[in-house]
Amino acid sequence: MQDRIKRWTRELMMIPGLSGFEGNVRRYIRAELTKLGIKSRTDMLGNLIATIEGDTNLPSVMLIAHMDQLGLIVRKIEASGLIRAERVGGVPERALAAQEVLLSVGNGRTVPGIIANKSHHATTPDEKYRVVPYQELYIDCGFASAAEALAAGINVGTPIVYAPNFVELAGGRIGGTSVDDRAACAVMLELARASKDVLPTIHLVFSVLEEFNLRGAVTAAQVLQPDICIQLDLALATDTPDMGQRGDVRLGVGPVMSMFSFHGRGTLNGCIPHPALVQLFQQTADAEKINLQRSAHIGALTETSYVQLVGKGVACIDMGFPARYTHSALEVCDLADLESLTKLLISALQRIDPRFSLDRDDYLE
Repeated sequence: MQDRIKRWTRELMMIPGLSGFEGNVRRYIRAELTKLGIKSRTDMLGNLIATIEGDTNLPSVMLIAHMDQLGLIVRKIEASGLIRAERVGGVPERALAAQEVLLSVGNGRTVPGIIANKSHHATTPDEKYRVVPYQELYIDCGFASAAEALAAGINVGTPIVYAPNFVELAGGRIGGTSVDDRAACAVMLELARASKDVLPTIHLVFSVLEEFNLRGAVTAAQVLQPDICIQLDLALATDTPDMGQRGDVRLGVGPVMSMFSFHGRGTLNGCIPHPALVQLFQQTADAEKINLQRSAHIGALTETSYVQLVGKGVACIDMGFPARYTHSALEVCDLADLESLTKLLISALQRIDPRFSLDRDDYLE
């Protein structure tokens, strides 16, 4: 299992797919699902949906992993051929300068570029420790004029991502671009392989636009009307010196169940999980001897924040894998966590049987 997850994660991480431009990622996943004998369909927004029919008397389950990644988009081409860009998603400005990027110009073609970093020899004392706002940054693709950039296929609106990268680290850990959320897409593909052993109907939704506005999966939920939604995404690892005060989530120690999320910066939304799902995953983890970590944090959201409000309401929970250095060009996760998350999901879905209840009055809170 871990070898398959590693291969899918690596191959997915190497495919550029800015939020709103997920087509190449979707085509890869669709092809992998087809190899598994699973049919899929694409909705108007670009979500890829695979439904595995199960017992219609049981609650239906929608699982989400987002295909898109954060990045930039061309806003202006200077007369000199240098390129200015807007951020798409929560791109950390302090991690941008001196990064290699790819500009996607269509039909699978890309143009490499470098986000400029002012020469150290010309840096003033005031500039030395200043984070340069992204509006002041520019991308150098080597062009000598705007006409050269346009001739290469670059124009206003061209998507830009960190140059795809995959690094094998010690101890089964991997690093690189778009671990968020391609690792979870790999988990979903592994889950698809085991879907025949699951009792309820499950909808695998590989979603779009998560990094843009978190609402890509909402259209899928409106059509599918699931009873349960499980979002698969990263969880902030807190086992580095700069993160210890944020919690106790460690790489390589097991999957993570979110007990509370809230954004708090303009978007007053978040998710407190349904108690039936908290109990389901904790009891499953205990029975399967899988160490289940817990997180509660402010500053991040997932699509469950909006899916939970669809229709009559959807029982939601965020399940994830620990990740370090999130939203940078080089994120890190542990393959063992991805494998244990997959095993936990499969076992939990198998426990959704006629005795399983979503009635909140059946749970003491």
